[in-house]
Amino acid sequence: MDVTLCECFARDGLQHEPDFIPTATKRALVERFAALGFPRVEATSYSNPKVVPQFSDATELLKSLERKTNTYYKATCANVRAVERAVADLDAGYGASEISLLVSATEGHSKKNLNRSRAEQWQNVAEMARAAKGRFRLVGTVSVAFGCPFEGKVDPDAVLKDVEKFASLGVTHVALGDTIGTATPKAVRDLVSQMRIPNLNVIAHFHDSRGTGLVNYVAAYEAGVRHFDSSFGGVGGHPAKVKYGGGFTGNVCTEDLVNLLESMGISTGIDLDGLLATAEFCEQALGRELYGRVTRSGLTPFR
Repeated sequence: MDVTLCECFARDGLQHEPDFIPTATKRALVERFAALGFPRVEATSYSNPKVVPQFSDATELLKSLERKTNTYYKATCANVRAVERAVADLDAGYGASEISLLVSATEGHSKKNLNRSRAEQWQNVAEMARAAKGRFRLVGTVSVAFGCPFEGKVDPDAVLKDVEKFASLGVTHVALGDTIGTATPKAVRDLVSQMRIPNLNVIAHFHDSRGTGLVNYVAAYEAGVRHFDSSFGGVGGHPAKVKYGGGFTGNVCTEDLVNLLESMGISTGIDLDGLLATAEFCEQALGRELYGRVTRSGLTPFR
């Protein structure tokens, strides 16, 4: 395959849902994503259940999963306590293989989203990296990398410094989060072209708030990015209890992204025969029609 896709529905997608999704349904979703060929799957989050009750079953879910060889299962961690839970589950034989570390590119977003200043969050991230003890693949994310709902335009140099900080902590995969969907192809190319850190895997994590998600992914690919996050049906974007950015804030639709890349001759490694059936399964899990275009129109017939 030419690119590495991470399916985010079961974590980033479900965090947006106000109703609890049964653990058995989550398990079926994660296992289906892995069977479809996604080499990375966001499985759950070690969030405080009082803050994000959707993931109160994190350990139960991970314990029940049937694992596919060579598939990385990611769990989001917000603090050292979350990493300790991840380590405990790993010790018990059913933990995640990736954990995420999150910072915001601006003070305003950091205080609103993480309830910490940037300095405090970087200290938290360093402590989390130490607590992980080298037992997971660490995935860093820089939120609001292209624009902030509280501070407006974001300085690219600040984002680059954050990426360098992640690299100094041994983080080999760093996602650029277009949290409110303000990125443009030019901004994407300009930022990615300045990243020259050896052995760093840049991950594009774009939202489709303004209908620019797919073109931004093409720009990222042309700039050399080979790792992409997306979510079936475009669900997710921010926790259900956190509202900012206005309008639609969801992720780029997996089925639309896979269809586009394959139509361009870019191999995703995803089973196209099962792609739309999986999109429909996600709709059934949430009980509503989602945002995928090709779910309605079908895959491009001239690939």
